[in-house]
Amino acid sequence: MSLINTNGLTEEQNMMREGVLDLLSRHLPWERVRKMDEAREFPHEAYNALADAGYLGIFYPEELGGMGASYKDIAVFMETLGYYYTGIAQGVTTTAIYAGMHVAKFGTPEMKKDIVPKIIAGKVKLALAMSEPGTGSDVAGIKTSAVRDGDDYVINGSKVWITCAHVADYLVAIVKTDKQARHSGISTILVPTNAPGVTIRPLSMLGRRTTHANEVFFDNVRVPAANLFGGEGQAWKNIMAALGLERMGLAAISAGHCFKITEYARDYARERIQFGQPISQFQVIQHKLADMMIMAETARQSVYRVAELLDGGHRVVQEASIAKIVCTENNFKCADIGMQILGGAGYSNEYDMQMFFRDSRVGPIGGGTNEIQRNIIAKQMDL
Repeated sequence: MSLINTNGLTEEQNMMREGVLDLLSRHLPWERVRKMDEAREFPHEAYNALADAGYLGIFYPEELGGMGASYKDIAVFMETLGYYYTGIAQGVTTTAIYAGMHVAKFGTPEMKKDIVPKIIAGKVKLALAMSEPGTGSDVAGIKTSAVRDGDDYVINGSKVWITCAHVADYLVAIVKTDKQARHSGISTILVPTNAPGVTIRPLSMLGRRTTHANEVFFDNVRVPAANLFGGEGQAWKNIMAALGLERMGLAAISAGHCFKITEYARDYARERIQFGQPISQFQVIQHKLADMMIMAETARQSVYRVAELLDGGHRVVQEASIAKIVCTENNFKCADIGMQILGGAGYSNEYDMQMFFRDSRVGPIGGGTNEIQRNIIAKQMDL
């Protein structure tokens, strides 16, 4: 029995949730997830199946070929993906939200017309190339340069921790176009991954192995000036404008994963016999599971709060940061408690809890560290 309470969802949202879970159970059965995690293999079949069923259109307006869905619809969709498997959720998010939304919102009319329909159809994948070896949270301090040369830009530098770059057709790269400026000196440019001078090196990561991170190197990479998003110096403004949806999506994945972990621990506790009875009958285990359920539902409600505010046209600077913290930290706490409930089995690669633990740990780090989120909240409090 699923622990997710679907009360409050519309009939359409419930149908979508059931449809996504059914599709993934057929195209990404759980035994295959285990094998793909070990092999560090991207879930191409499941990704393409989601695209073929039209689900990737949920992020985009009707005029670009999308569904014109609400933010609440998107939250339910991402929560459902995170509940089934965080790897497929991360794969979808990287292309459709992190990178694809920059194209849809800030790209040239030609980019939007050419690329967004291909994203929706699953014909192209994208990755957002922002972090560098010397700059993570300090985005304005990036060193990768893009120098104008006639009708082109010539790009040099390197990026790191770039999720899904190894399977991407395009990189939405944040580059320095004015070395003397900080926030006003960074720009966004679209770079084909097959462009001469682009090298991508997959990294061996602790978790999220099917959508692992990569190093990206640019060696005199020449791209048309028409690939620039909205003129030079616009990247910081665009990044800030996209953060609400990005953080909501990341939070929703973590909220869904909380429920997955809680169900797994509950089911194990029902089957594990100690002292002549299932350990689920011991109050200490019941309280641990109850705490996990509290964290899962609290995470979920923080996501829905952000979605409802976005649907109402409101700013969500503080609320999105709160949701990102609550969901990602609750996700890791659930995995930690779940591992304790399983005992030695939780620490064994023969059980899935170790994968849940590994996959949950990146949440407080990626998508803007939770320390940065707390800085944002403090600023909103006039501190």
